[in-house]
Amino acid sequence: MKKIEAYIKPFKLDEVKEALMEAGVGGMSVTEVKGFGRQRGHTELYRGSEYKVDFLPKILVQVVVGDGDVERVVKAVIAAARTGQIGDGKIFISNVEDAVRVRTGESGEEVL
Repeated sequence: MKKIEAYIKPFKLDEVKEALMEAGVGGMSVTEVKGFGRQRGHTELYRGSEYKVDFLPKILVQVVVGDGDVERVVKAVIAAARTGQIGDGKIFISNVEDAVRVRTGESGEEVL
């Protein structure tokens, strides 16, 4: 199993959610986060004063899928989240050793 963590622009959440559902993802977690990468924030003007915004709002979408579904799910996220502008986000993929359904005690990929 693999855990896919996608950091995306907030206004792309609905498109990414729809793409994941079409790709057959059964569930996901979504968290509002702030951060920066190469974009390094930006400056804004407020009441005549300029200030730097270091941490930009992003959405973290997390899904766990079977090993065979990773490429399809990643392609779906990329297609839905891409604007072609700096700050579109990043996707991280990591191994998941096991998963357990609390209600039944089932474990492994059948939990997905």
